[in-house]
Amino acid sequence: MAFRMVFLGPPGAGKGTQASMLKSKYGIAHVSTGDILREAVKKGTELGKKAKEYMDKGLLVPDEIIIGIIEERLSEPDAQKGFILDGFPRTIPQAEALDQLLEEKGMTLSAVFLFNAGKETILERLTGRRVCRNCGALYHIKYSPPKVEGVCDKCGGELYQRDDDKEETILRRLEVYRKQTAPLIDYYKKKGILFELDANKDSKEVFAEIERWMKSGN
Repeated sequence: MAFRMVFLGPPGAGKGTQASMLKSKYGIAHVSTGDILREAVKKGTELGKKAKEYMDKGLLVPDEIIIGIIEERLSEPDAQKGFILDGFPRTIPQAEALDQLLEEKGMTLSAVFLFNAGKETILERLTGRRVCRNCGALYHIKYSPPKVEGVCDKCGGELYQRDDDKEETILRRLEVYRKQTAPLIDYYKKKGILFELDANKDSKEVFAEIERWMKSGN
């Protein structure tokens, strides 16, 4: 069956890691709004320029920009086999827009996984992230460091810390999450499709919990 999931939780809770693992093992499309937006920023598109103004301040990108991107992405062939929405929805209006969009496509959500992680865990994970300027490969100074400090293993490019991975921006993003995204927990709880995960755990343990849900017939 096609699993259609939303990964909900603060930045740095491990949503992207789990989505990548599920994509690799089960072929489920990983729809990361952050990646799509960063690609638009990198290319310098009109959409990317608008999005960058918000992202650099640690603020949420306006709904009309995000929803248009999501609609296009869910129309692509790989998303018909199932998808994981990572970073969307973030607000009640976005969740309602998603419900409407899925209804028009004759789809429903299978589950919403809530990744619970403490502030210390999040700061350690995010401030330690480094990205290659050239090929975009991801590293972590503690968990997955490059062989040579500051140099990409894959292409030899320079590694840098993104603005949205700096502590000041992370704390602002957490506050934005708390105010704007936390109400979604009740929204999906009332629908009976919310499942909570302890995202402070090792990624393999979290993955095993998601797999147990998938194999249990929901």
